[in-house]
Amino acid sequence: MEQTINISIRLVLLGLVEMEELKYLYCALSIITYLFIMLLSIIIIFVVLMEPSLHEPMYILISNLILNGIFGSSTFFPKLIGDLITSSKTISYGSCITQALCVTLFAIFEMSTFTIMAYDRYLAVCHPLHYVTLMTNKMVINLIIGSWVTAFIGVLIGILLTWTLPLCGNKINNNFCENMSLINLSCSPSSLSNIYSAVGLFTYLIVTILVTTFSYLKIFGVCLRVSKESRQKAVHTLVTHLLNFSVFLLGVLFIAIRYRLGSINLPIMVHVLLSVTGLVVPPLCNPLIYGMRTHALKIKVIYHTQNIIGIKRQL
Repeated sequence: MEQTINISIRLVLLGLVEMEELKYLYCALSIITYLFIMLLSIIIIFVVLMEPSLHEPMYILISNLILNGIFGSSTFFPKLIGDLITSSKTISYGSCITQALCVTLFAIFEMSTFTIMAYDRYLAVCHPLHYVTLMTNKMVINLIIGSWVTAFIGVLIGILLTWTLPLCGNKINNNFCENMSLINLSCSPSSLSNIYSAVGLFTYLIVTILVTTFSYLKIFGVCLRVSKESRQKAVHTLVTHLLNFSVFLLGVLFIAIRYRLGSINLPIMVHVLLSVTGLVVPPLCNPLIYGMRTHALKIKVIYHTQNIIGIKRQL
């Protein structure tokens, strides 16, 4: 019979063990990627804050999405970089639970933001005459706060249920902690935590995907009926959002594949690659895609960047 391990132990992150041989290379790549994410994200947020013309629902939502990307990447990269530098391969159970909470919050809130953005674009394209009254800045902020509070409460309940589980192992097939890895270590694989996480995630995904799909289909329907100029503008907006949404869903798909193949003896680095995609690619791509494809934002970013470069040259 497997012995239950006390929660005071330190868990072993097998992904860090696998990365040890090339740790300086992985460390350098992690630092460059994290700095690149932070730089791009800060530029976008700074421009939106500084430009009154961008104080509109769409740009507030873009900033919120990018802020969430900063949060998500910051739950992963700083610890990974520190672990690679110090050759640490373990994490306390308390720290692991905290990281799992943050990682899950990032993923849920990312999906919530994409759903609100899809609904916002649906109102803008399908109800343009009423858009300014239906989607105000106050309404957007209330939707963001409401979705964040709902996500936090839902995720916290799941994490607290996981916290109560007795453990029958201490090795995680990854280089960071997330909820399902902890559930897989438990002595009760069919626990309430597992059921809650599965049912909650399934229900949440169904609702958000249905709202997002409905919004995009309505936008597509309008595109078929309007003038060529209006159609091009609507399609451009639709493609931009679909690109970012697809990048995020790709990360979710990789994680689902990882757990679907959990019974197969996959190499540890495959587990790592399938998992980190969702934490690295969306925060990296969101500012790039919106910065390049959103015309008004692109112009303002170029304008402020040129001003900053010009000031530095004068100094």
